[in-house]
Amino acid sequence: MSGGADRLAVVLLSGGLDSATALAVARERGFACHALSFDYGQRHRFELVAAGRVAEALGAVKHRVVKLDLSAAGGFGRSALTDRIDVPKDRADDGGVPVTYVPARNTIFLAVALGYAEAIGAFDIFIGVNAIDYSGYPDCRPEFIEAFERLANLGTAAGAEGHGRFAVHAPLIGMTKGQIIRTGLALGVDYSLTHSCYDPSADGLACGHCDACRLRLAGFAEAGATDPLAYENGAGKR
Repeated sequence: MSGGADRLAVVLLSGGLDSATALAVARERGFACHALSFDYGQRHRFELVAAGRVAEALGAVKHRVVKLDLSAAGGFGRSALTDRIDVPKDRADDGGVPVTYVPARNTIFLAVALGYAEAIGAFDIFIGVNAIDYSGYPDCRPEFIEAFERLANLGTAAGAEGHGRFAVHAPLIGMTKGQIIRTGLALGVDYSLTHSCYDPSADGLACGHCDACRLRLAGFAEAGATDPLAYENGAGKR
């Protein structure tokens, strides 16, 4: 469904580069944006602080942080982002699903976003997934987004009763990381407010070696821009 000044959208906002750009795209399309973040037991909780900064800077109507414990302590785990498993550094892409995959994370997040959207009368959900420059997660693919959109319209009262049709927008899904960054810069995204690293230092410095850092740095190089983040190895200032 097309945007408009009186239209509401729920935007999944992790605090990272992609989700910040997705929020900027939703705002540019004229939506009143309700940003939704998750405290799910992730080791890189600096992203939640970043999400708050981004939501404020990009004019979100509201920013909610939902607590869902997907860590080993909460009975889930099985991911380097939520468990005592080393985050891979300088990993060679072997085409497999990496250990940083959090089981069913985007399915869970989109389900919560769908419930929130139905409750506030929104029919548009934005998510910053990308299927080009990404780590191989199965829940970042176009077919997953299409399947969830079908589910949204089958499994809700609003969809079943014909009050509107839910649309799951993934505006970055076919872009390279460099294209995403150029899009965000054109829309006024301040990437110094974001946080991408999977394994930051105690004071929040990005490691420069995990998948997220390497993809981010390669994207800024492709975009011909300088990453404003501080890295332990000074990578962003090159």
